Amino acid sequence: MNIFCLPTLPLPDELITVLAKGRNIRIERIISTGQTSGWYDQNEKEFVVLLEGQAEIEYGNGKRVAMTKGDTLSIEPHERHRVSYTSNTPPCIWLCVFYEFE
Repeated sequence: MNIFCLPTLPLPDELITVLAKGRNIRIERIISTGQTSGWYDQNEKEFVVLLEGQAEIEYGNGKRVAMTKGDTLSIEPHERHRVSYTSNTPPCIWLCVFYEFE
């Protein structure tokens, strides 16, 4: 698989592809073309790389983080957050690693 090989755009919904997963880890490629999300409050830690596009992450405390191509972000377990903006042109290509420590 080529991480930059995209389906026909724009997409009606985000496209989530699980690239690998194990007992305590999951790696996903997510393609966004203007979609936003509801609030997340997840058990896992999340490491995010925005490979293409522009996006904004909003935290439950009101903090907002603008992201552009190449930016990374680490989200702690139960750190309430949502995706409040994703670019359509270019589309957002995310690489997300969700993991837990025992």
